[in-house]
Amino acid sequence: MAAYGTDAYTGMDALPPLVQQALTAARTHRFPYSCRPEQGRLLHALAGGAEARIGETGTGLGVGLAWLASGAGPGVRLYSVERDPERARLAAEVFAGRPEVTVLNGDWRRIEEYGPFDLLVLDGGGQGKVPGDAPADVERVLAPGGTVVVDDFTPATGWPPLHEGAPDLARLHWLEHPALRATELRLAPDLSTVVGTRLLV
Repeated sequence: MAAYGTDAYTGMDALPPLVQQALTAARTHRFPYSCRPEQGRLLHALAGGAEARIGETGTGLGVGLAWLASGAGPGVRLYSVERDPERARLAAEVFAGRPEVTVLNGDWRRIEEYGPFDLLVLDGGGQGKVPGDAPADVERVLAPGGTVVVDDFTPATGWPPLHEGAPDLARLHWLEHPALRATELRLAPDLSTVVGTRLLV
C-alpha cells in the first residue's frame, strides 16, 4: 500500500474493469493507501506467470488484488489477507463475482495456510520492515521457482541501500536472501520494489 496511492489514479483511463471497481470502493470509503498504478502494472504482468496460486498480504480495498486477478490465467486461485475486518468485508464485496478470489480477515500469517504460492506479494505484513514483524519464510510459503514481491521502497542510489541514513536491513534481507535470486526494480523516481525468485535447489 502506498500513501495517496488511490489519488495516483486520478485521470487514468483504460484500467482493467476489476481495478476500476476496487478503486471505486477505495474512493467511496475514503481509503487512500491503494497500490500505485506503477506497482499494479507490475503485479498484473507477474500474475500471468502463476500456474496455481497467488497470495497477498494487505488487501486494503482490493486495488492490488484486482490487478493480480486481472492478470492471472484461468484456474489460478488468489488469496489475500487483510487485518482490518471492515476493509476485508468491503474488499470481499468487490470480488463477490470472482470465485477464484478469497479475501481473508486476520493477521498476515493466515496466508501461510494457503501456500505454497507461485507469486506472493508482501504488502501488509511479512516484509520485515517494522519492529516485531518477522519476514515471511519464503522457503515455506513460496513454491520452488516462485516469485516474491516486496514493495514500497525508495529507490536505492548506492550500496548498501539506506533507510534514514542507516543500512536498510529489511531490503537487504530480501536482496541477499540465500534462497532467492532478487533484484530491486525502479518503478518511478520515488518508488521501487524488490522482486525475488526462489531457487529450485
